[in-house]
Amino acid sequence: MKKLNLLLITLLFLFTNLVADELSDAYKKEYTFLKAQKSELQSRLDKEMKQNAAEISKAKSKVDALQNRYVALSEEQKAKELQIEESTKILTDKNSNKDMLSNVIMQAKLALTEYNVSVDDSNQEKQEEVLRKAFSDAAQVYNILSSVRTMPGEFYLQDGTTAKGQIVKVGNIAAYGISAKASGALAPAGNGDYKLWNNLSQNDAKAMSTGAKTKDINIFVYENLDKEVDYETEKTLDDVLRAGGTIGYIILALGGLGIFLVLLRVLFLFKAGSNVNKITNVVIEKVESGKGDEALEAVKHFEGSTARVIKATLRSIDKDRDHVEDIVMESILNESTSLDRFGSFILVIAAVGPLLGLLGTVTGMIATFDVITTHGTGDPKLLSGGISEALVTTEFGLIVAIPLLLLGNLLGGWAQNIKDSMEQSALHIVNLFEKNRA
Repeated sequence: MKKLNLLLITLLFLFTNLVADELSDAYKKEYTFLKAQKSELQSRLDKEMKQNAAEISKAKSKVDALQNRYVALSEEQKAKELQIEESTKILTDKNSNKDMLSNVIMQAKLALTEYNVSVDDSNQEKQEEVLRKAFSDAAQVYNILSSVRTMPGEFYLQDGTTAKGQIVKVGNIAAYGISAKASGALAPAGNGDYKLWNNLSQNDAKAMSTGAKTKDINIFVYENLDKEVDYETEKTLDDVLRAGGTIGYIILALGGLGIFLVLLRVLFLFKAGSNVNKITNVVIEKVESGKGDEALEAVKHFEGSTARVIKATLRSIDKDRDHVEDIVMESILNESTSLDRFGSFILVIAAVGPLLGLLGTVTGMIATFDVITTHGTGDPKLLSGGISEALVTTEFGLIVAIPLLLLGNLLGGWAQNIKDSMEQSALHIVNLFEKNRA
């Protein structure tokens, strides 16, 4: 059995050696084969890399060439775009100049047609020549209009009749008329006609026609002859009153009432303060002469606020001082009602006057805007009514307020001075009585 196992082990060892030798030979063959393949692949890889490097270099050169071409084309494009832009600008300027020439020619035609100068704007190819001729004609018209020239014509007189004679035109802004009927400055009468201005200036008209020099000259300057100009009229008080409207009359009525109350207040204060010194002197004379009991009888015939205060003081002169002073103050307070009469109402009128003026301003502006809404702003005369009311009522309000405010405060100070004088006189009499009684 042992021999058998030994035999088996020996056989197994021999078999293993045989297999190992075969595997070693197979490995060597495979290694040799793979090494040959690796060399072949390395050779092919080097060849491919060289070929790819050559193609990349060729492609890079081509790309550089294309890029340079692109840059050149871009620069050329920019240059072309600048040329196109400049050409467009030149073309636009030419079209604009052409349109400007057309507009100037049209304006020249409209302006010169009034002076019988024709401008041919039908030839679009010769606009520069047409414009030069228009400027030349305009220069001639300007020379004519800027000169003093005399021509035959007619104009309306102030009574509505017409007079034929000579018209001396001063440029295109003024004119004088000379005829056998009348002479003087002319004003627009509408529709291109003249009328004799009511501010006659015969000597100026003759001097202007003969070219004589004068120190002063009366001239009526107008804008155009299409619209008639009204004659100059002196504004009367009635015109001013009517311009103020209803509110203006109300303000003036309040102003008249305020002045009337001021006069009444002046009379009251003058009467109240006229006898202060006289009554005081009479009482002092009686007291100093030892006839204090006759002082009341001496002032009985005096009237007015001062007399009443002194009488009240004398009736209570024999009482204690505090009581007498209370009677004096009470008497002065009683007289304050008559001394302050109408004072507050005058100041109220002075305060209300500007407010009514402001109200008139608002109503006048409303009327003006209503006229503008209905008729527009073409005729300033239509707006004058509302504007006059707005301004005149403000003026009336200030005219009423300023003097009434000043006079009201002055009269208030006068009334206070009378009260102070009455108080001083009454206390002086009381002190004098106490001194003599002591």
